[in-house]
Amino acid sequence: MIVHAANPIYDSIFKYLVEDKRIAKILISALLKKEVLDVEFRRHEYTNNVRNDISMFRIDFGARVREADGSEHLVLIELQKTWIETETLRFRQYLGAQYSDPNNIQKEERLKHGYAIPMVTVYLLGHKVGNIEEPILYVNHKSYDYNGHEITQGLPDPFVESLVHNSIIVQIPRLHGHVNNRLEEVLSVFDQNRTNEFNHHIININEEEYANDDDMLYIVRRLTAAAANAKLRHDMNVEDEFFTAIENRDTTIMNNEREIAEQRAYINEQQNQLNEKNKMLQSAIKAMMNNGLDVATIATSLGITAGEVEALMAK
Repeated sequence: MIVHAANPIYDSIFKYLVEDKRIAKILISALLKKEVLDVEFRRHEYTNNVRNDISMFRIDFGARVREADGSEHLVLIELQKTWIETETLRFRQYLGAQYSDPNNIQKEERLKHGYAIPMVTVYLLGHKVGNIEEPILYVNHKSYDYNGHEITQGLPDPFVESLVHNSIIVQIPRLHGHVNNRLEEVLSVFDQNRTNEFNHHIININEEEYANDDDMLYIVRRLTAAAANAKLRHDMNVEDEFFTAIENRDTTIMNNEREIAEQRAYINEQQNQLNEKNKMLQSAIKAMMNNGLDVATIATSLGITAGEVEALMAK
């Protein structure tokens, strides 16, 4: 059965989706490839309520995960989502805020060592990254000695984990046709090839694809509920208006930049022509002076003023 679900590429819909604790656990578990025991929303939640020059959605989670050996620990998940290409500086600024936040130091460690909670940054991108074709990238840090040999003894160490972090980069436009693992299955609801032909706020999902997966059916039903929510539909319209304004602004800027570039090219061409003309006049003046002609006679002969002749002679 085909159902009409809200498109989670929209910030408002994505926020509505991950505010559900069960869905947050499903998503984070798939991203980390670990069992997530519990998820809590961090005290500071940052979204793009105040719009500026780009769309940037950010939300932070604290996830308690269980490792394969049965040990449990807390991981800070910083999730950032953007529709359009943006400078990495903004990502780095948000990241810096996390590193400097004293709340990201575990209370039991704060007085003893000051070790920060291990952090994983997740970037959900609505655009492609260069020529990287893989839809999902895991960028993990490793430790090496001077000779380039990997060090594993004693690692992971809380001191090291406090100073470096791993990242997960998802290229949403490259998700189409990739359902080879659990994460790609969870992210399949972002596939923009499912967008409804007549309404890009809606994606068409065949529930039968997830017939044996209660978690995915739960996600689909929440997106279906979002599609019927009047406020969320209004929020998607607002986002469309915002991006239309951004596109119009960018188009105007590009047109202005092109006109300025054309004007500069014209000015440069005129300047080059003037330089060539001056060189020819200088050669003519020099030849006339060598033949004993005075400035006034040279000026009359060349059709310029005596002052112009003197200026050209001085160059």
